[in-house]
Amino acid sequence: MLKKISRKNCIHVMVIGTGGCNGCDIEAINAVLSPYYDAEQYQCFLTFNPREADILVITGCITKFVKDSLVKIYKKVPEPKAVVAVGSCALMGGVYGNIGGDLGTSDFIDGPLEKIIPVDVKVPGCAPRPEDIIAGIVKAIPKILEEK
Repeated sequence: MLKKISRKNCIHVMVIGTGGCNGCDIEAINAVLSPYYDAEQYQCFLTFNPREADILVITGCITKFVKDSLVKIYKKVPEPKAVVAVGSCALMGGVYGNIGGDLGTSDFIDGPLEKIIPVDVKVPGCAPRPEDIIAGIVKAIPKILEEK
C-alpha cells in the first residue's frame, strides 16, 4: 500500500548514461538535480532502481556494449513509463555516429535510441540546457499520470 501511495504522489526518474563524452550528465543532469534547480521540490526524485522508476532519462550514444543492458532495464521499469532522450548523441549518435561510417554501420554505435526502445520525449542539444531537460521531463509526466 505504501508503495502505491508513494508512486502516485511523486515521479521517480532514473538517469542512464550509455556512452559518449558525458557532457549531458555533467553539465545538465547534475545541474537539474542540484540545489539551484531543485527538482525535488516538485516531488521529482532520482532513483537507481528500475523497478521504482517512472521516467528513464537516457544520455549518450547507444553503444553496442550497452544496448542489451538498456533493453533489460527498460523492461524492468513498471508501467506506466516514459523515456526521455537527452542530447544529440542519444537522438542521432552525435559526433560518434560518424566514426566508421554512417550511424548504424559504426563499429561501436548502435543508435539512435528510438530504434532500440520507444522514446516519448526528445531533448536536443550538445549538451542541452538544464531548463530544456526539465521541460522534457515535464512533457513526459502527463503520460505517467494518465495511466496511473
